[in-house]
Amino acid sequence: MDIQTLERDINDRDASTRMAASVKLGSLIRGGELGRTVTEEVNNHVHTTYSFSPYEPAAAAYAAWKAGLGIVGSIDHDSIGAAAEMLESGRNIGIATTVGFELRVSFLDTPLANRKINNPDSEGIVYMCVHGVAKQHIPAVASFLKPLQEVRNKRNRAQVEALQALVGRYGFDLDFERDVLPLSRFSEGGSVTERHILYAMAGQSIRMFGKGEKLVRFLLSSLGLPLSSKLQSLLLDENNPHYAYDLLGVYKSNFLPRFFIQPDRQECMDVRKVVDFSNSIGAIAAYAYLGDIADSVTGDKKAEEFEDSFLVELMDLLVDCRFPAVTYMPPRNTKEQMARLQSLAKERGLMEISGVEINSSRQSMNCPQLLQSNARHLVDSAWALVAHEKLSSVDARLGLFHPENPLSGKSLQSRLERYAMLGRAMDSFDPYAIIEKF
Repeated sequence: MDIQTLERDINDRDASTRMAASVKLGSLIRGGELGRTVTEEVNNHVHTTYSFSPYEPAAAAYAAWKAGLGIVGSIDHDSIGAAAEMLESGRNIGIATTVGFELRVSFLDTPLANRKINNPDSEGIVYMCVHGVAKQHIPAVASFLKPLQEVRNKRNRAQVEALQALVGRYGFDLDFERDVLPLSRFSEGGSVTERHILYAMAGQSIRMFGKGEKLVRFLLSSLGLPLSSKLQSLLLDENNPHYAYDLLGVYKSNFLPRFFIQPDRQECMDVRKVVDFSNSIGAIAAYAYLGDIADSVTGDKKAEEFEDSFLVELMDLLVDCRFPAVTYMPPRNTKEQMARLQSLAKERGLMEISGVEINSSRQSMNCPQLLQSNARHLVDSAWALVAHEKLSSVDARLGLFHPENPLSGKSLQSRLERYAMLGRAMDSFDPYAIIEKF
């Protein structure tokens, strides 16, 4: 079978087809028949089809390998469903992996209840990540998240109805069960997001008007949407391979604020409850620093102010909530923002984790900003995270923050250095053998 076919199959809807392709690609890689240019870059924050993404988990692992990354990590909204496939495909292909999840949590019972913290859509509701989930705890995480997925879908149904009320007169016929749910992996433990809703709307638009001039005219004249000359050019190009994602971005900017329904406390657990759960399974809960936005890395977030004016108060609150880490995206932040966050994190003994959110076909897996002097330590942290996850999958006491860790008397920096060394020395085709190197 030729490489082009395997690269297609590894992103197939059928899981068995994907995994067979990962095994065959791995054989070519091991045999030296398939090579790549290796960088020192890593990415711990790749979304998959288990929330919203053009990548199946195996395809995400392969795309990261092909881009020269040393590590790929799956992070999905309200879901750990991609984890097993990410771990297996990473072993097949020979790339280091890490798994976790992202969710909205409530800060409504904290002093920051009335602040817009890191969530553009809500005050007192925060995005956080849980990294480094040991493989034996994946079922517990799935059980923990399942009630949240079900509550979220009640809101999703209402949001589809609200959107349909806005656009029905233009010929749209949007139904949650028929049009949105099949785009997701909900039946396999995945979540459904607002992007799924808008992707369904984009799909109906293309079916009604086709790609090109007729659709652009509909957007401008009928819907009255503002389109930059760049967007018009992209949507006039019928051969644009990212067409549906570009159209989704247009709809997200213009319609999401009009149909979005605020999540409630049932959907957004108290932050302390989530951090306590993460700590109980030896995972690493990380507050996701956003920072005041000037330019959006994903191209769909507007300029806005977030945590920077009260960052010291926030960081102290994170320690009080027992967060062990913060996570941030170097391409999104200025050098000044990063330096301040890094200083505050170091003062409070918080691990720093990086990751560039990937959920669109237009985005590159690469993050050269990590190789700059002010971010290079994040590469070491990523390798330490991998070592933490693999070691704690074999022996829970070897988790970075476990009180019985043999290195618990050492400083966090010393532990991170030791774990980074172990992670780099790991055989990605046999990752759990790392225990022999500890």
